[in-house]
Amino acid sequence: MTDALHVRPLAEREAISTVLPLVEIFETVEGEGMGAGYPTVFVRLFGCPLRCVWCDTKYSYPPYEAQLHLTVAEICERVNGFASTRICLTGGEPLLYGERSALLLRELAALPQIVDIHVETSGAIGLAPFVNGVASPKVRYIVDYKLPGSGEEARMDLPSLALLRPQDELKFVIASRADFDVARKVLEVHRPRCTILFSPVWGSAEPSELVEWMLAERLANVKLSLQIHKVIWDPDRRGV
Repeated sequence: MTDALHVRPLAEREAISTVLPLVEIFETVEGEGMGAGYPTVFVRLFGCPLRCVWCDTKYSYPPYEAQLHLTVAEICERVNGFASTRICLTGGEPLLYGERSALLLRELAALPQIVDIHVETSGAIGLAPFVNGVASPKVRYIVDYKLPGSGEEARMDLPSLALLRPQDELKFVIASRADFDVARKVLEVHRPRCTILFSPVWGSAEPSELVEWMLAERLANVKLSLQIHKVIWDPDRRGV
């Protein structure tokens, strides 16, 4: 007979034996999106299936190597050492490891002090196993839809857009007017129910110009998102 008392010990055993490759774990303020400005623990997993032209975390996939190999339990222990009540699970691509990624999400969500876990995913990994397999309301997804300027738009998992919920976010990183127009068309076709973010590629698209486009096209439900960590610190600095 399945008993709720037996479920947690099983999860604990899996957490002790399941290992994931990581780049880093650190605490800072969230730099973008709806959680911008909140103190947050970043858990950056290693590996990504994409190679975006403007990627600012190329150290998170080969030819670089993982800096850490930790069990899920060890990751949770490190997160517990910080004061922040929010977690950003990022990469690379944090959903790359399937059930191991889902187990990490469930264990992080079980930490009593944590109130929010936002998963920064590339848009290339189907969300269905995670939305269906991770029940905690603490967990939400930020899909970074790759536009033509990234070189990776063909890799987007379009069915995942219909799974996004009001607490989730859909981010478009925009390098040009052509990217902006494609983002508008994606919204028109798929009509996602989540928060929509438009973010200029750092050093490529001017935020003021992006605002002009948004207003001219009457995008009243789109939110401008700037990377405030690149304003506070050197844009190339890691661990912030």
